[in-house]
Amino acid sequence: MKKILFPYHLLVRMRFKFRRWWAMYHAKRQITSYGVGLCVNAPCVFGGKVILGDNCNFNGMQILGDGSVTIGSNFHSGTECMIITQNHNYEGTCIPYDATYVLKHIVIGDNVWFGNRVIVTGSITIGEGAIIAAGSVVCKDVPPLAIVGGNPAKVIKYRNKEHYFDLKVKGMFH
Repeated sequence: MKKILFPYHLLVRMRFKFRRWWAMYHAKRQITSYGVGLCVNAPCVFGGKVILGDNCNFNGMQILGDGSVTIGSNFHSGTECMIITQNHNYEGTCIPYDATYVLKHIVIGDNVWFGNRVIVTGSITIGEGAIIAAGSVVCKDVPPLAIVGGNPAKVIKYRNKEHYFDLKVKGMFH
């Protein structure tokens, strides 16, 4: 006798599709401006003024604070990444800090990739084509095509410039 079982894999697939749709719906309501091809695979928090380029992919990003973040095209984030756009004013009228905040502006160039659990803080610029290793804490500017890692993040090496620009000209974006 042959048993007919419920196709459980279809239920799982529907659950993931709904979760992705729900994450996209909420992300679009929080983002100031975004280009075509936005992909939000997991719940994200976008605070402050967030401007995104085309083909940005998020897997559980948190952008916290009332500052601003500008992210270029073809950005990819790992899971549990965090961008902090404000800090307490420790030079104010109270010790250790007062009730005001210092707002930051963060610029992330085109074709940047964050590994899992990257933290970005301060008024910084991450250059085009940079790769930020998993677990890094970025608190200074990152030059274009740099591969950085650590706490605080330091340049490990640079990507091959000719290879990078060949792929860019051919439009080989993931």
